[in-house]
Amino acid sequence: MKLATFNYRGRRFLGRVSARAQTVTPLRMAADERGLTPLIEAMVEGKPGFPPEDAPLPLAEVCLEAPIPRPRRNVFCIGLNYRSHAAELAARGFNGAKTADDLIPAAPVVFSKVPESVIGPGMPIAIPAASSAIDYEAELAVVIGKGGRGIARARAMEHVFGYTIVNDVTARDMQKRHQQWLLGKSCDTFCPMGPWIVTAEEVKANDLALKLWVDGELRQDGRTTDLVFDIPAIIECLSAAMTLYPGDVIATGTPAGVGMATDPPRWLTRGATVKVEIEGIGTLENPVR
Repeated sequence: MKLATFNYRGRRFLGRVSARAQTVTPLRMAADERGLTPLIEAMVEGKPGFPPEDAPLPLAEVCLEAPIPRPRRNVFCIGLNYRSHAAELAARGFNGAKTADDLIPAAPVVFSKVPESVIGPGMPIAIPAASSAIDYEAELAVVIGKGGRGIARARAMEHVFGYTIVNDVTARDMQKRHQQWLLGKSCDTFCPMGPWIVTAEEVKANDLALKLWVDGELRQDGRTTDLVFDIPAIIECLSAAMTLYPGDVIATGTPAGVGMATDPPRWLTRGATVKVEIEGIGTLENPVR
């Protein structure tokens, strides 16, 4: 099932997207900046029945928003989590590395993006005055359903509600200047998310294709089989330290092909269009302004 947050005639709605993404059926449930989070909470709590539905609308006539326009807290992200990405950075001598093994971490590298960085499909990525090195990162994002703490790897997938797409936009010069990742990852508009959430039973997340294009040029082309830490390992790691809640979003890392790894680096520029596609989920496209 595909679930979306969308705007129609100036009002925000929650809806169920048809299998072929031709229509969206509004749900009779209040919608605010939390987007699908209250619906996720209700579904995982086992409240009886799905919300009543109204007549379907053509998807082309609505404006899709991020499925969770304002997460309850920061979006969790995992760095250096594709072997191919570690290899391309090692080839550039990143952090003094000589081989990919020098960069592959022994435990998940966790950072975050603030909730205010989230934007939806079609919304512009804004280049801040403080940066001239804006990069892109196509990522599969996990949406937590049933919350919990101390979740064992063997039970971790029981806590996944579904999946969406995140573009982990990054100001590389800010990231380097401040010697940490929060500022460079959290500029306004730096977390495009969408186009919807696909529920877990429809996605085999351990083997999905991820692709990213800039102005029609394929830049990233990977598969989730290349993950260093898979989804159960990530959930186990995060929940060992903190309680996870329904609607929490976890971006799982990016494959090779980022702009900083080319020689010379290829940064996003004003007027460009970035498109991310993940098999079984859909397409997320945003212009750069």
